[in-house]
Amino acid sequence: MPLRHSCEHILHTAMQILYPSLKKVMGPPIENGYYLDFDLEERITEDDFPKIEVLMQKIIDADLKFKIKEVSKEKAQEVFKNNQYKLNTINEIEERNENITLYSMGEERNEYYDLDLCRGPHVKTTSEIKAFKLLSVAGAYYKGSEKNKMLQRIYGTAFDSKEKLERYLKMIEEAKKRDHRKLGRELEIMMFHETAPGMPYWLPNGVIMYNELIGFWRQEHKKYNYQEIVSPLINKKELYQISGHWEHYLDNMFVSETEDGEIYALKPMNCPNAMVIFGSKTRSYKDLPLRLSDTDTLHRNERSGTLNGLLRAREFRQDDAHIFVTEDQIKDEFAQVLKITEKFYSIFGLEYKLRLGTRPEKYMGDIETWNKAEKELKEILEDSKKEYFVLEGDGAFYGPKIDILMKDSLGRDWQMGTIQLDFQIPRNFNLKYISENGESKTPITIHRVIYGSLERFFGIIIEHFNGAFPVWLSPLQIKVIPITENQAEYANKVTNNLMAAGLRAETNERNESMQAKIRDAQIFKIPYMLIIGKREQEASKVSVRLRSGEDLGTLDTKKVTDRIKEIYLTRSLNLW
Repeated sequence: MPLRHSCEHILHTAMQILYPSLKKVMGPPIENGYYLDFDLEERITEDDFPKIEVLMQKIIDADLKFKIKEVSKEKAQEVFKNNQYKLNTINEIEERNENITLYSMGEERNEYYDLDLCRGPHVKTTSEIKAFKLLSVAGAYYKGSEKNKMLQRIYGTAFDSKEKLERYLKMIEEAKKRDHRKLGRELEIMMFHETAPGMPYWLPNGVIMYNELIGFWRQEHKKYNYQEIVSPLINKKELYQISGHWEHYLDNMFVSETEDGEIYALKPMNCPNAMVIFGSKTRSYKDLPLRLSDTDTLHRNERSGTLNGLLRAREFRQDDAHIFVTEDQIKDEFAQVLKITEKFYSIFGLEYKLRLGTRPEKYMGDIETWNKAEKELKEILEDSKKEYFVLEGDGAFYGPKIDILMKDSLGRDWQMGTIQLDFQIPRNFNLKYISENGESKTPITIHRVIYGSLERFFGIIIEHFNGAFPVWLSPLQIKVIPITENQAEYANKVTNNLMAAGLRAETNERNESMQAKIRDAQIFKIPYMLIIGKREQEASKVSVRLRSGEDLGTLDTKKVTDRIKEIYLTRSLNLW
């Protein structure tokens, strides 16, 4: 976003004035904000933010213009001769055969004049930034490698109105309370450890939830004749050279070399392996559509500064599928995928919209095929009657795509699943099927994930539900609470019957007061508390209390079991 990227430049200028020895490293925009990496001996804390923000506001009020010009490598090296980080970047730009551009903010005679290595885009003048805020400071290794120097990083955000900034800051405060990393640990769902940055540990409660979601995924996909596959997690680089990922995605891959000189990579996506499986035998048009699904573990070498719990992880799984179709099957197949999408999001009560991404600057294949594919997707979106918009240049390198943008309970938009139309990679793998006329033809591939990264999805719904999950997803659904030890035997009998009915139940037999036991269940946001005292035991009933605090009174145990089981099996969002 030009506004936030421009605000990062203003932050850098203010920092350079306040701390002349500072060496800027980089400062890209990110989702909802930006950050600035810099090398400075003096340690910056959030206590320094007020004076930095005062100077930033003066720069904004100066209404300085942004200008960009292309320069030679030699000129750029002269400008940044005292900043090794920038000199490294200049060499990297040259290696990519890209033009070197400098931006300037203001005129040289202006006290806030700044010159930086950048390709934009920016706002026209600094005064377009109406509201901004510095948010936090952290450490970050240069280029994300612990072998390099530890830098400092300031995160900030900016908006074109004060009202939008105020709404965003309120949302941040609410989000802090719901932070999935905090709730995930408190509810014993997942955790992280410094020995595996960006790679979660799933705890027993989390594994129950994960398996429930995958079970739902499997159940629904069987209805549409998907066939589940599993493929190697480590592959030779030749596989990714054929698919095009080696050229277009190498920076995001974990790569290693064996003692015999072979180069391998952890797979960052499943599509090359799905191509191998399709090409493993002779296929006929009668085999199509061929729907191959999987949830294999993937690894992507995300920069350390962008890691954000489950929301941006280095290890994750996707609810993935690769569908091989003929050209005349594309529309029907997309319609079916959109139907599955509606089911998968409605079960959580989630709203979503669609976004069409068109041909990027770096792409694979020919223009004619791209134009045809984009036309197909626009027609499909029109026919779907779903809300959508177009983001030019946001397609995958092998084809245009439809992204699923989800809105959570805090009003935040998240880019989740994606449905991509691919005419290119099947050609690279020389995939063929025998047509009805006996001709050898290349299939078209639809790449699709609906929830997207399951880790990211879990992170979002932990925050969306604030840990109070739907009954079917709750790790423990029922806590049976005997008031005294005299009811322990009957309480265990009730628990055993609940478990025999396929529900997740547990008796709290600790030597604590009833209120302490209820409070413990509420802390873990358990949907149901079945309280058993002398009267309940004598009547062979239970008192039902919901995590919402509602007391349903004393009810027949079998009716309670049947009702909870119905809510569980129908995956209802209701508690009763």
